[in-house]
This record gives sequence, C-alpha cells and structure tokens, in this order.
Amino acid sequence: MKYVVSLNGKKYEVEVNETQAAVLSVSEDAVLIAAEHEKGVQQPDLTKKIEKEEHSDGTSIKSPMPGTVLSVNLNIGDTVKKDDVMFVLEAMKMENDIVAPKDGIVKQILAEKGDSVNTDDILAII
Repeated sequence: MKYVVSLNGKKYEVEVNETQAAVLSVSEDAVLIAAEHEKGVQQPDLTKKIEKEEHSDGTSIKSPMPGTVLSVNLNIGDTVKKDDVMFVLEAMKMENDIVAPKDGIVKQILAEKGDSVNTDDILAII
C-alpha cells in the first residue's frame, strides 16, 4: 500500500508491503530524520494524510465526515455493487455506513480499521 505521510509540513510518499517498506520520494528533512533516528532521538508520530490528487485512475471513496474507521468490509480485487457497505465509520458516537457509489472493482484500500480520518480523506479507490 502507498501512503502519503505529512511531517512538519513536508510530504513523503511511502510504500509498505507485508515484508518490507520502501520510501519512494525523499527530501532533505527525511534524511535528517533518519540521521536523528540512528542517534536515538525520539521521533514524532507520523499522521497518514491521503491526498485527493494522488488518485486520478478510479473513483475515490471519500470520508463524508471526520471519524474513526470501525471496519473495512473489502479487499483489493473485490467486486462491489452500488450501495454495498465498504466501510463503517464512527463519528459522534454513531456508526455510519460508507457505501459504494457505483459498481466496480477495488483497486486500492487506503484506510485501515482504527484509522482516524478527516472529511474528504480517500478511503479506497474503485
């Protein structure tokens, strides 16, 4: 899975596989962070931020509100029908179903159970 991570206003594109992780683009700030990590300096938490412009090759499934992802009901390659429940999002102590806007095949899943998301964050691409 690819993530865009924002740290101190700088964006880093990171690809994570089950067995390895690779940084796809690096700036001088990332090199400094890596050097500090080797010295044992405490690293700040990285917040995953999903950028809309990164995904123009399909239909983006966006979060309609800020909340926490309670469940992900799909896998990459799954076929979804219009109105299938793709995600369950908790917002303001209520569970909200995020449904497929059209029929399609899941190309990417960008949110995981437990993730905090903001309005218009992309959850998946179909």
